[in-house]
Amino acid sequence: MKYFYDWLYRYARAPWDLGPRKELVEVVENGRIKPCKAIDLGCGTASNAIFLAQHGFDVTGTDYSPAAIALGQKRGAQAGVTVNWIEDDLTHLQRVRGQFDFLVDWGVYDDLSLPDRQAYRRNVLPLTHAKSRFLIYVHQWQPRPLERALDRVLGMRPMQPGEVAADFGPDFTLETLAERSLASGIIRGEAVYLMTRRVETQ
Repeated sequence: MKYFYDWLYRYARAPWDLGPRKELVEVVENGRIKPCKAIDLGCGTASNAIFLAQHGFDVTGTDYSPAAIALGQKRGAQAGVTVNWIEDDLTHLQRVRGQFDFLVDWGVYDDLSLPDRQAYRRNVLPLTHAKSRFLIYVHQWQPRPLERALDRVLGMRPMQPGEVAADFGPDFTLETLAERSLASGIIRGEAVYLMTRRVETQ
């Protein structure tokens, strides 16, 4: 998959290159998330990271695709904003350090195999602190029999309703911002959650 994304960001325009995403724009513009130290996990086309930088956030954008990082550097310079672009793998972080007040994942977590989702959680959790906010977008629906069969073969599948809560619930409280069914296409549903890191108690 890394080679696919690298080719796409280098030579073509990704279908999801649609600008900053609706729910992210809303939580920033309505003041629910105020300027702070933020990270875009899997920054891809760079739209979300640049939007945050334009609104006063101290932003890091990370992606495992060198072409995505190069695209972010180019688009960030064109937009006149400063973003700390870091090439790194969310399942095996080597270069991203520190903790962040606000994390954004627009379509990375649901693109991973189950073992890689576990590795992602192990790597991303240390990037948070008590009360960090985490905006996550996933493809989400009840899989059909063929999709279940492909999951057994390929080890990749969409999130199912309730799965994000099961995966992140031990460490975060969750608020559902959107759950949508899509009438056509391969992707049959999507969801957006705003999560808040739990305060650990002794």
